[in-house]
Amino acid sequence: MSQVKRMLEGKLYCCLVPDEKREQMQKNKEEFLDKFNATSFGDFETRRSLAKQLFAHLGENSFINKPFFCDYGCNISIGDNFYANYDCIMLDVNKITIGDNVFMAPRVCVYTAGHPIDKDVRNAQLEYGYSVTIGNDVWIGGNTVINPGVTIGNNVVIGSNSVVTHDIPDGVVACGNPCRVIRKITDDDAMFWKKQADDFYADLQREKQDKE
Repeated sequence: MSQVKRMLEGKLYCCLVPDEKREQMQKNKEEFLDKFNATSFGDFETRRSLAKQLFAHLGENSFINKPFFCDYGCNISIGDNFYANYDCIMLDVNKITIGDNVFMAPRVCVYTAGHPIDKDVRNAQLEYGYSVTIGNDVWIGGNTVINPGVTIGNNVVIGSNSVVTHDIPDGVVACGNPCRVIRKITDDDAMFWKKQADDFYADLQREKQDKE
């Protein structure tokens, strides 16, 4: 069994063992990151084009700010209307699957890579990867770390500086180290924020009318 196949199946593998496919994946990633992080800050379209060439999938209206880093890139699948702010890191030795309408604040890290607890096995340079899944309509606050094997549900807010070590269900606000559910997202939340949005759009309309 190839090292890449073992890696994607969540089995122990060793990146020191020759594997032509993994070595090509590594080369593709390095070329991508060199070009991606050399773009001007305002050049979102070039970064988007580069990411579409490397990632397994990048949806419509999805953008990533620089600097950005990943292990391979080809194991990352992202839906529509995604945005990642500065210093996002995705260690995709296994699959990272992200849904639609997901926003990441600066310095969000998504890790699929893990290392054995046993020192002898770890020191032999053996490692593993467990996939990470993030649902739709998710906001992830700055400096959050998402650990291997985690699933975050739909309609979730993760507070800043969280360390997500276990699954997070749909429709909740969660934060902390380790990250835990604080409360459910309620109809009252929707009413409050839609009222704020109505005020914004009304003000925008007034400004437009004043200019006319």
